[in-house]
Amino acid sequence: MNDRVSKLFLPIILALSCLIAVYASVYRPAYFSSSEELAILLFLQVMLAAIWNYRARFFPLLVAAFLWAGMMVPLNAAWTSGRWLVLAVGALVGLVVYTRDQRYYFTTFHLMAFFCVIAALLSAAVSAYPSLAFLKALSLLLLFLYGSAGARVAVLGREASFFSQLLLGCEVLVYLTAVFYFIFHNEIFGNPNSLGAVMGVVVAPILLWGILVSDRPSTHYRRIFAFALTLLLLFSSYARAGIAGAAVSCVLLCVVLRRYRLLVKGAATALALAAFVAAAVPFHQQPTDSLTSVFVYKGRREDGILASRRPIWDETVSTIQEHPWLGTGFGTSPTSSEVVNQSGSFESLREATREHGNSYLAITEWVGLVGDIPFFGLVILIAVNVSRAVMQMRRTGDFLSPAVPLAGVLAAGLVHAAFEDWLFAAGYYLCVFFWTLAFIMVDVLPPPAAHDAQNTSPARAIGFGLASLSR
Repeated sequence: MNDRVSKLFLPIILALSCLIAVYASVYRPAYFSSSEELAILLFLQVMLAAIWNYRARFFPLLVAAFLWAGMMVPLNAAWTSGRWLVLAVGALVGLVVYTRDQRYYFTTFHLMAFFCVIAALLSAAVSAYPSLAFLKALSLLLLFLYGSAGARVAVLGREASFFSQLLLGCEVLVYLTAVFYFIFHNEIFGNPNSLGAVMGVVVAPILLWGILVSDRPSTHYRRIFAFALTLLLLFSSYARAGIAGAAVSCVLLCVVLRRYRLLVKGAATALALAAFVAAAVPFHQQPTDSLTSVFVYKGRREDGILASRRPIWDETVSTIQEHPWLGTGFGTSPTSSEVVNQSGSFESLREATREHGNSYLAITEWVGLVGDIPFFGLVILIAVNVSRAVMQMRRTGDFLSPAVPLAGVLAAGLVHAAFEDWLFAAGYYLCVFFWTLAFIMVDVLPPPAAHDAQNTSPARAIGFGLASLSR
């Protein structure tokens, strides 16, 4: 909202809110005696405050809502339902705000995302749980709609502030997670794989970029410490997919930016931390086991690296062979011969879902080979955008560009998704964060024809603005 509208309506809204509060306290005191009604009132106040300053406040609210719903913290059950309201409001309000901007546009990436939603909706018709599959397809629609409009609004015109706050948010998340995990021995992410996913896919590449762009010594060393904590948490999870994603993204960024000395130092530090974790936080290994046996095989060498994944993959492939064309329905899998009644909860039925161990196999099972076309087309477009960002970084050496952390997160996510099935699970916080950044990447990258103007590109100007904020 512009300043004129704010000056006109803000005093009116505040006055009306005060009058309503006074009226309720005098004539309806029962409203304030119920903790549930007070929680709803507080939630609506937070929602209105986020909508009022949509560009700066709504993205943090959305990420916090999905994180809260997926973490082992108080009131997480309430956010299981509330997160969908936040996503729906964010998608609709974001679309209105974005289309009012005369600079708005949509690309092939957004068109492919629309075709993905159509494929998901069509697959719901053949599902054994059609209502559940339709709701999951609707959640995918809301996520892609928010990414196409609301997420872009959060970045457009305030890129330096957005990425600076993203860095700060990752630091805070690492410190809080370390306190809960190492001091209170509480796995707030629920399981080691989720801890490894968050640290390996999201936090590690973003903090690595934060180390590169920080100019003040205090900020530089603080982010190094946060990155070391991230590696400790990552290795403590023993999540091989998360470790692989972090390794790919960090090595990729260091190589394309020609930071070979940083790569060597980081690799040495990572090996030292891995050895420390293997000694201090054992994972059912024998005292004579090497680091390779502990972190790569997680069992007997003769069973192979993928021993824990092969049975799950074989089961998924068998299901794909039974439903090759239209799949089993988006977000649903045949796990039993009997179809149970669907509840009114906002959580997935355990009878309708199962582990796949691979996001790409999972989506093939859900929507079939026909529905695979737009989904894999979208994944290919993400890979193309990452490749463009990498080539731009290699050509210019510009570590200040916000395309650097986006490329790191997206590359880590694509690798990690080959071993975990979260990429199209719209209710999972990592899925929401990944696709939000994937849509933002479309705007951050300069047009392919703009290579000659690399020194004056908007991305470089954004990077210098962020560097000034880190001082």
